[in-house]
Amino acid sequence: MSKLAIIGGTGLTTLENLEIVRREVVHTPYGEPSAPLAYGELNGKQVLFLPRHGYGHVIPPHKINYRANIWALKEAGITHVLAVAAVGGITNDMQAKKLVIPDQIIDYTWSRVNTFFEEGLSHVTHIDFTNPYSEEVRQKLITICDKLKLDVVKSGTYGATQGPRLETAAEINRLERDGCHIVGMTGMPEAGLAKELELEYACLSVVANLAAGRSEEDLTMDMIEANLEAGMDQTRSVISELISTM
Repeated sequence: MSKLAIIGGTGLTTLENLEIVRREVVHTPYGEPSAPLAYGELNGKQVLFLPRHGYGHVIPPHKINYRANIWALKEAGITHVLAVAAVGGITNDMQAKKLVIPDQIIDYTWSRVNTFFEEGLSHVTHIDFTNPYSEEVRQKLITICDKLKLDVVKSGTYGATQGPRLETAAEINRLERDGCHIVGMTGMPEAGLAKELELEYACLSVVANLAAGRSEEDLTMDMIEANLEAGMDQTRSVISELISTM
């Protein structure tokens, strides 16, 4: 049986209408996850929720224990993961408040522990990362967005940067030359770790702002939060529909 987990990002530290059945503090071989796992029901269906930045949004992207988070979900019996992320829009079609379902990712992070396959191995292990996201979950998301008549971009490349600072205009120009459409700080190593543990993992991104150098306006947190609030309202509708299909 498929079991779904939602990893909430910036702007989604809780799920509305989620009836919490229990919270579980989990200890993993890699340390503590970002928060206790929240087991709940939404529309009569079971779902697990984990806030990537912790309850209260206190863990910066470069300090998240990605291995503990993904390991905890796998140990809980999760098979499918929807990761929600706030991103910056790089290309012209990636406007604020828009939803994006990326199909590729480029990793620009450094110093993050990015694999489970490094100690106590019987042999060197590699994974096929040609397609970093689950096409099964991506197609479910696309179908749901079409049903809800949401303005969604159905493919794109996510550029994962180190953070916690935002990027320079020159860095965004480089990302665009590399083929990135959106930029965020939490896409890796999360996607790679999920692939290592054979989870069906996909990302639903919300464009919170135009990336550096893409707007004449200065970036402010007030602007980002207002755009996120609007985008997350749509995201919650998508999540509710996704849970009902699992």
